[in-house]
Amino acid sequence: MQSVEGKIVLVTGAAMGMGRLYAERAIAEGARSVVLWDLDGPALAATRDEIGRAGTQVHAHVVDVASLSDITTAAARVRSEVGDPEVVINNAGIVRSKLFWEHDHSRDIAAVMDINVLALMHIAREFLPAMIANPGPARLLNVASASGMLSVPRMSVYAASKWAVIGWSDSLRLELLRAGHGHVRVTTLIPSYITTGMFAGARPPLLTPLMAPEDVVDRAWRAMKHGKPRLMMPWSVWLSGALRGVLPLPLWDVLADRVFRVYSSMDHFTGRGPKTGA
Repeated sequence: MQSVEGKIVLVTGAAMGMGRLYAERAIAEGARSVVLWDLDGPALAATRDEIGRAGTQVHAHVVDVASLSDITTAAARVRSEVGDPEVVINNAGIVRSKLFWEHDHSRDIAAVMDINVLALMHIAREFLPAMIANPGPARLLNVASASGMLSVPRMSVYAASKWAVIGWSDSLRLELLRAGHGHVRVTTLIPSYITTGMFAGARPPLLTPLMAPEDVVDRAWRAMKHGKPRLMMPWSVWLSGALRGVLPLPLWDVLADRVFRVYSSMDHFTGRGPKTGA
């Protein structure tokens, strides 16, 4: 896929941050329609009004992606208003940082798993059949995290959700290839900490700079269009994953804790509250 010109693009968590940046990229490339999903109605409406451009229809739908009924209703609305999207950006997500036994069953555990994992699956399930049936190139970008490759104290539920995303997303990629649907490509984005405000107070590990959302979106957008299976960034994410895979666990624990400082990266987390974003 060289461009999204003339295509329908759907972005979740689109009211702010990286979701808005993805939507702006789609508009800049001449997408026929851009559909914005977010739970924050006022912010979503403001984004729709601010990024709209002649030649591209921008549709803003207030959707709680933690709710399957909301997803199915909104997906039916998309199909009736603009058609089936050829590009879906599964960007919405939330983070909770606390000791596991301090998590509330509903507000923390269920919310994180519903938004970070199940929503991506339900949204993909809604739109993949049409992507498969239509012969043109189609793309699905799933936003995971480096926390889905490494254990991080005070992030147990969030890390679990991102481990699940990576496993599901890459398995889906292989299923499509093996079933002969190579025109539908799945890209899994695995970034470390990004300066969106979602991880305010987090301290990045050694050799891992805080990344600007514009840079992450630029690389993720290009990887998605080219159908790249996986994008890990920065390079230290790959390094830490490789070391974790080959070193004995006690030795890795020492390196992660005392050298790379992975295990203390969330000790001073403040965040920006339960907003959606990358």
